[in-house]
Formats: sequence, structure tokens, C-alpha cells
Amino acid sequence: MSEKANILVVEDDSSVATMMADLLTNNGCNAQTAWDAENAMRLAHDGDFSLITLDIDLPGANGFEICRRLKEDPRLCHTPVVFVTGRPHEEDQQRARGLGAVDYITKPFDALNFASRILSHVKAGGISN
Repeated sequence: MSEKANILVVEDDSSVATMMADLLTNNGCNAQTAWDAENAMRLAHDGDFSLITLDIDLPGANGFEICRRLKEDPRLCHTPVVFVTGRPHEEDQQRARGLGAVDYITKPFDALNFASRILSHVKAGGISN
């Protein structure tokens, strides 16, 4: 039996966070949610996540700051980060990739496309569902 991927969904809109977590759970992953920067960093440090999704606009610190902090942490720096945000601007996408994000998905997104993109990054990291 293969190990389930653990994914941290960082999203301040609770309905979007729930929908994303449900999509991931329905595709064989374990998903936890955080609604702000403080909880995101606490869960990231306490958990063992295969991947972290980040919104940009969050209470406490933006997703760019969280990504920077994750990538500076020796224990978390190899965890893939995917931005999932309503900001479609090219400069935001470039900034996210410059900080080490592996993907950038804009909202609203197609559920099937979202799940397949997340799962492709999880599988690239060695966890199969």
C-alpha cells in the first residue's frame, strides 16, 4: 500500500479552502487547512507535508513572505510550494517562481486541472497516491 500525500492548503477563504481540501481528499490525499500566516507556519513546522499550497493575500503575512520563510528553513526548503491565487499577473507568477514555487494556479480554476497539477508535483516528489 502506498503512502498518502499530506498537503497543507493555506487559504483565507474558508469555502475555497474546504473545496480544495475536498478535491485533494477525493484524489487520495490527506489535506489540512490553515487560514493565516501564523497557522500556516505552525502547521508546516509541526507536520510532514508532501506539498503546500499558498494563497497570496492572507492575514498576518502574504504568501510570498510565507514561501520565503519556508524556503529558508532547512527542514522545509525541499517541500514543493504551489501558489493558488486570484492574482493572474505575470509579475506575481515570476516572483513566486523566483521564491522557489513549483507552480502557480489562478482562481477560479478547473477542479480536474487543479487536482492533476497538484498530484503531478506530489508524484514528482516521490509520493504516489
